[in-house]
Amino acid sequence: MVELDGMLVAGFSEVSGLSVETEVYEHAEGGLNQYVHRLPGRTRLTPLVLRRGMTLTNELWSWYSQVLQGKIVRKSGSVILYDELEQEFRRWNFYEAYPTKWSGPDFNASSSEVAIESIELTHNGFKVL
Repeated sequence: MVELDGMLVAGFSEVSGLSVETEVYEHAEGGLNQYVHRLPGRTRLTPLVLRRGMTLTNELWSWYSQVLQGKIVRKSGSVILYDELEQEFRRWNFYEAYPTKWSGPDFNASSSEVAIESIELTHNGFKVL
């Protein structure tokens, strides 16, 4: 499940991008030839990608369409993982997110696949609870 600003949006069939990486840069110190110092640099956050079957509501498209109009509406939220007893198992809170990409379904008349939409969110960090 995904919450945005405290409201449950929906269950998503796939969530990716719960990833963070810190660059490492090397610094050679004069007179010290045994090794090179490896120091932490900038931290990069991967955008969250949420995928789900199309629903009757279009709140994800509405949110993205505000970006198209030049209105960046940031929302904080959570990705929530439930266990087999439908109890909350883990939560990832993300902060100040806004959509940077929306994708609608691919259509194929000879296929019976569910129509999938996805939204990509850029955010300012997350915390694992």
